[in-house]
Amino acid sequence: MSEEETADAPQYDEGDLSDGVWDVYSTRIITFMIVAVIAGGTIVYHALEDWSWVDSLYFSVITLTTVGYGDLAPSSSGSKLFTVFYIVTGISLLGAALNEVFKRRGRRLAARRAKRHRGR
Repeated sequence: MSEEETADAPQYDEGDLSDGVWDVYSTRIITFMIVAVIAGGTIVYHALEDWSWVDSLYFSVITLTTVGYGDLAPSSSGSKLFTVFYIVTGISLLGAALNEVFKRRGRRLAARRAKRHRGR
């Protein structure tokens, strides 16, 4: 490439994925990860606590959403330790999902504002 072509080419540092794969697929990736974490929690609670599938799913969802009605609680040391890991992982994923929603809204708002100012 000539110097002129190199200067015009978009420059990305290795940590910058803007307008790349992450921006295109981030919502799908995070949604898949949340579904996987809920499904994994359901399976683990079903196995460790011998709860029904519905109770295991119910507990997985209310734990990740921090509702915690208190009607079900882990009884073994293993399931209590799993719950600690599960809460930290799940809440982090939910936070990442919210972050992506707000970033997308911000980008849309900025694009609308830029379009409106260009039209003046």
